[in-house]
Parts: sequence; structure tokens; C-alpha cells
Amino acid sequence: MAKRTNDPEGLRRRVLDVAAEAFQRQGYHATGMHDLMRQAGVTGGALYHHFPTKKALGLAVIAERVAPQVQETWIDPVLAAPSTAAGIRAVLADIIAGLDARGAVSGCPLNNLALELSLSDIDFRAEIQAVFARWRGALAGKLRAEGRQDAEALAAFVVAAYSGAMAMAKADQTSDALAVCAGQFDALLG
Repeated sequence: MAKRTNDPEGLRRRVLDVAAEAFQRQGYHATGMHDLMRQAGVTGGALYHHFPTKKALGLAVIAERVAPQVQETWIDPVLAAPSTAAGIRAVLADIIAGLDARGAVSGCPLNNLALELSLSDIDFRAEIQAVFARWRGALAGKLRAEGRQDAEALAAFVVAAYSGAMAMAKADQTSDALAVCAGQFDALLG
């Protein structure tokens, strides 16, 4: 007989991973808690112990999966780059290469949840706004350090243009809009 182990944090991480993937693939509202229990291989008691409501799970996905993904995909590489322009160029090249390799575009997890949830719930809106604010703030800080007087506006433009290009890429199921966006960022940022 297999020995049963108790790993509450591992179970919680598994539920978050499964929920983040399901919300990305089919949306928050279209994802049922029973489906998540089945996909994660957990009981209702275990799921609801960690996430008493679907909303609590959704907020945790934003804070613990989506926000770190924005940090790892966008913020850290741009901050580590020799310039904001070089960082954005590298980030977009990586994203485009990944999308082209997969042959499918499921969209930006933050953007997908923002479009689906921002009008329906103030707590979701606040959590999503916080992620966007950290992203813009990091870009603006780097741009300010480079002497850009328009750092905040330019950072907002970069995030908005990328988000719109990703939505178009999702609709078209190609990375073409992101490639156009990358070219325009190069022209704008030098």
C-alpha cells in the first residue's frame, strides 16, 4: 500500500497551477470548481480549505501566478537589460518566438483576466490594477533613470500597446501584431 503524505502547500500550489491554466485556456467564468477539483486531483474539502470561494482562488491566481509571470516575463528582463529599449526588444523577441513555436496564442494572462473580470468585481479590479501599476512603475523607473522626462506616459504606452497587440495576436492566432508592435517600439525608443 502506498504511503499517503500530507503536503498542504504542494496541494495549494497544484490547485493554483491548474486554476491559472484553466482561467487562461477557457476563462474564469467558464471554469467550474468541480472541474478544477478533478483536474487537480483534490477533494472538495481540500480545495475549499485553501480557497473557500472561487473568488478567493481567482484573487490568489492573480497575486501568485499572474503577477509573478509579469515580473519574470517583463519586469525583470527589462530592468536587467542595458537599456529599456534593449529590454523591451528582448522581451518581445522571446514572446514572439514562444508563440511561434507553440503555433497558438492564448493571450496575456493579465490582459485576459482584466478584460473578463475588471467590470464585474472591485476586488478583482484592484488586484489587476496593482499588477499593471507595478509593471508600469518598473518601466517608468528605468526610463526615468535614462533621463526620459515622459517616463510615466511612455511606460503606460508600452504596456497598453503590448496588451492591445497581444489581444490582436490572440484574435488572429499569429504573432504578427506583436512583431509590428516591436518594430514601432524600436522606432520610438531607439
